[in-house]
Amino acid sequence: MLDARLIRQDPDAIRARLAARGKAADTDAAVERVLALDAERRAAIAEGDELKSRRNAVSQEVGERKRRKESADDLIAEMRQVNDRIKEIDGRLREVEGEMDHILLRVPNLTDPGVPAGGEESNAVVRTWGEPRAFDFTPRPHWDIAADLGILDLPGGAKVAGSGFPAYRGMGARLQRALINFFLDLHTREHGYTEMEPPFLVTRDSMQGTGQYPKFVEDGDAYALPEDDLFLIPTSEVPLTNLHRDELLEADRLPIAYTAYSPCFRREAGSAGKDTRGLLRLHQFDKVEMVRFERVEDSADALERLTGHAEKALQLLGLPYRVLLLAAGDTGFSSSRTYDLEVWAPGVDRWLEVSSASNCRDFQARRANIRYRPEPGARPEFVHTLNASGLALPRTVVALLENGQQADGSVLIPEPLRPYLGTDRLDPS
Repeated sequence: MLDARLIRQDPDAIRARLAARGKAADTDAAVERVLALDAERRAAIAEGDELKSRRNAVSQEVGERKRRKESADDLIAEMRQVNDRIKEIDGRLREVEGEMDHILLRVPNLTDPGVPAGGEESNAVVRTWGEPRAFDFTPRPHWDIAADLGILDLPGGAKVAGSGFPAYRGMGARLQRALINFFLDLHTREHGYTEMEPPFLVTRDSMQGTGQYPKFVEDGDAYALPEDDLFLIPTSEVPLTNLHRDELLEADRLPIAYTAYSPCFRREAGSAGKDTRGLLRLHQFDKVEMVRFERVEDSADALERLTGHAEKALQLLGLPYRVLLLAAGDTGFSSSRTYDLEVWAPGVDRWLEVSSASNCRDFQARRANIRYRPEPGARPEFVHTLNASGLALPRTVVALLENGQQADGSVLIPEPLRPYLGTDRLDPS
C-alpha cells in the first residue's frame, strides 16, 4: 500500500510513476480522490483536536464553578454541543479513512525509477547464460516426450479435476519430488534460507497483506472457500510473508530468509485458450519459493542476490536461460522491480518463465504492518520484502525434457539431479 503522505508531498511524481504502468486514467483518478480525502481528513483531525482541547478547558472551568457553587449551565450546554460535534467528526473520519483504504488497497506499487515504462514489449534482457543446444534431429515438445515415457497423465488429471490439473505418473511423480528436494537443499544448504512448511489455505487478511487481495481476488484468479473466508494460496509467498504480520522485528534478526515448497492454485481467469497443451499453463502446480525480509538500505542488493539464487538452480541443471528486467506495465501489482528468469525450451521453440524475483520494498510490509527498529530507541520503519521462485516446477520440467531429449526417445538427467532421482536418464523402456 502506498503512503498517503507520499502522495500528498509530491502528487505529480506519483502520477508519473504510476502512469508508467500504462493505466494513467485509473491511477490519476485514484490520486485525486486520495488527495481530496486526505485534505478532508487532516481538516477534521485539526477541528477535532481543537474541540477536544476546548472540552478539556471547559470541563476544568465547570469544576471550578461547582466548587464555588456557581451555575455552570451555559458551559454544560456548550459541552453537549462540542461532544455532539466531536462524535460527528469521528464518524466522518471513519468514513474518510475507510474510503482512503479502499482506494489505496487497489493502487499498485511504484516501480523503481530505473524500470522502463511500457508493457511486455519494453522488457529488457539483462544477461543470458548458456547456449541453446544444437540438435541433429527435430526436437519434440514435452507433451510428446512425456507421453512416450509414460510420466504424465493429463487426461487422468482432467477427469479428476478438469483441465489445468495434471497428474504425474511413475518417474514423473518421482521427478517432481526430486526437483523439490533438490531446490530446497540448494537454498537451505548453500544460500542460507530456513525451510518452512506453511499452510496452503490463508485468510483474507493474509491475501491483503501481500497484495493478492483485493486485485487478484477481484480479477477472478483466486480459488476461494467462501464458507470459511479462506483462499487456496497462489504462491507460498503469501503465508511466508504473513508469518510476521503485525510484528515489530528486532533489527538483529534481519535479514530473515525463508524457503518453502507448496502447491499453487490459480484460476488464470483471463487466459482462456492460451497455452492449453502440456504443462505450459496450469491451475495447480508445484513451486519452491524464497522470501526475504530486509533492512531498507539492503533491499536493492538483496534483490540481486535473490535473483542469483534462482539462477544458480538453472545453472546446476545446465538449462540455458535469460534474465529480463520487466517494464513497469509488466511488473506485478506489489513489486517495485522484477527480474524474470526465462529458460529455453527447444521443443516448443520458446523462452518460458520459471522464476520472478521481486523487490516489493515497503509496499507489502505497510499492508501487513511488518516493522523493525533500525537501532535501539529509533523510530520503527517498515521492512522491505522480497520474493522469488526457486523454481516453479512445470516449466522447469518442460525445459528438462526438451533440452535433455535424445534421438532414441530417452531424456538425459543433469548430473546434480541424479542422486535425487536415482537414475541418469528417463527411458521409454
